[in-house]
Amino acid sequence: MSPRQVSDTRVVAAPAAELFALLTDPAKHPELDGSGSVLASRSTGPRKLGLGDHFGMDMRMGLPYKIRNTVVEYEENRLIAWRHFYGHRWRWQLTDLGDGRTEVTETFDWSTARIGFLLALVGFPAKNLKAIRATLDRLVRRYGG
Repeated sequence: MSPRQVSDTRVVAAPAAELFALLTDPAKHPELDGSGSVLASRSTGPRKLGLGDHFGMDMRMGLPYKIRNTVVEYEENRLIAWRHFYGHRWRWQLTDLGDGRTEVTETFDWSTARIGFLLALVGFPAKNLKAIRATLDRLVRRYGG
């Protein structure tokens, strides 16, 4: 892992395909979000995201704003990552454990960000790690662990 990444992992009692369907549907992202910043999907694109697809979200961190993301990594039922115009990424990796459970890792990667130094300066990595943990805990509560 790059020093400009934070991530955490949980085992979730759901098949990888079911979790991947949740991750690839932007309308479901507010249900996942542990940060409280993802409010609603603004996507007019596909309900199931694929590589290169764009999707918009209504967000709030103090003040409301809108963001447009692009899917930049994709492997069916295993990996999806998106980024917005500043270049940092949110990556989800799923490992099917073969018994109906899935190891889920979420990563905030600012190694590709245009303003990575600023993200680190204002504490986004630590804030995002806290949100990642809350998001993964939310998944475990939803499906079991």
